[in-house]
Amino acid sequence: MRRVLILGAGTAGTMLANRLADQLDEGWTITIVDRDDDHHYQPGYLFIPFGTATAKRITKRRSRFLPSRVAFVRSGISRVRPDDNEVDLDDGQILGYDWLLIATGTVPRPDLTPGMGDGSLWYRKVFDFYTMAGAVALHDGLARFDGGRLLVHITEMPIKCPVAPLEFAFLADDHFRRRGIRHKVDITFVTPLDGAFTKPIAARELGNLLEDRSIRLATDFAVERVDNDHSRLVAYDGRELPFDLLVTVPLNTGQQYVFDSGIGDESGFVQVDPHTLRSTRYDNIFAFGDATDLPTSKAGAVAHFAVELFGDNFQAAIAGKPLPNAFDGHANCFIESGRGEALLLDFNYETEPLTGRYPLPVVGPMRLLGASRINHWGKLLFEQLYWQVLMRGRGLPVPTLMSMAGKHKED
Repeated sequence: MRRVLILGAGTAGTMLANRLADQLDEGWTITIVDRDDDHHYQPGYLFIPFGTATAKRITKRRSRFLPSRVAFVRSGISRVRPDDNEVDLDDGQILGYDWLLIATGTVPRPDLTPGMGDGSLWYRKVFDFYTMAGAVALHDGLARFDGGRLLVHITEMPIKCPVAPLEFAFLADDHFRRRGIRHKVDITFVTPLDGAFTKPIAARELGNLLEDRSIRLATDFAVERVDNDHSRLVAYDGRELPFDLLVTVPLNTGQQYVFDSGIGDESGFVQVDPHTLRSTRYDNIFAFGDATDLPTSKAGAVAHFAVELFGDNFQAAIAGKPLPNAFDGHANCFIESGRGEALLLDFNYETEPLTGRYPLPVVGPMRLLGASRINHWGKLLFEQLYWQVLMRGRGLPVPTLMSMAGKHKED
């Protein structure tokens, strides 16, 4: 028997398990490993602080979406030993493999910024929303907040879902308006980048969104520490931003076992060929989604499109042949812009987000780089598509590789 071992039963890992169960004959075993049986719809974290989603609604059992022929092992991962084709688990098990597929995502690390995760204000005045615990705690924090200075902050790139901090700022503006206290809240978006939108066309089309909502912008802010005694965010260049509520996106890294195994880069992300997702160091290892060092967004769409191309490549790899499919870095994502509207971006490694219509020319129905109510409903509908379609190994009726159909080309 030949053995496929999948590490991580989240978005990418679950899609891989379902597709491989259909594609591989009975001469193969498929095993998937994750620390628990709780599968979170992570885009839902954004809505929990505002009371429009709950932890219960966005959590389902991982095992519910795995085929019967896939063995599900519940354990943390201690180490990968690629020279031995074995993985050591936290519970003492050792799992061998012929092919290893890594899909364990990223982990927020507030402990790596002094005064953030280890400070007295953590989950009192300083919150994250990239974890279930953080999103739930922030819900209570927002309920207690009656005015003052709110900082929405990104520690450093890369982060998973890089547009989510902007979405939070826009939704916070809406939230405080509905409560009738927007005039009491000063919102500042704080980023280590040189702008809220860094691609030229997106910056031109969307650059007014923050100003229209009276949201301040602090750019090139490389945070040194969180000053808990004086409730200040302190940058290496000496700038200090006082806050009454800090909503931060901590540094994101790969999983600890990737560091300990020596199979990733200095940030713990597995180094892969950007077009095949094959490890640049080990021929029998592939990695997917947020766990990789791909030069594109760490977003679920990237995992989805890459997994769709993987089946043919895996069959070729098994046969020792060149891999036929080349992933182009295709990603698309909705951005909640508040006021019951959302934006849509569609891009890849080579092409920045453009204006136009998606997925069909002219008729769309979704507008690219433009706020619309249809985009907002599309984002909300996607939660059901995620559970009922993607997590069951099925495709969506949109191009896997990025298409220029419907997009306005610019010089």
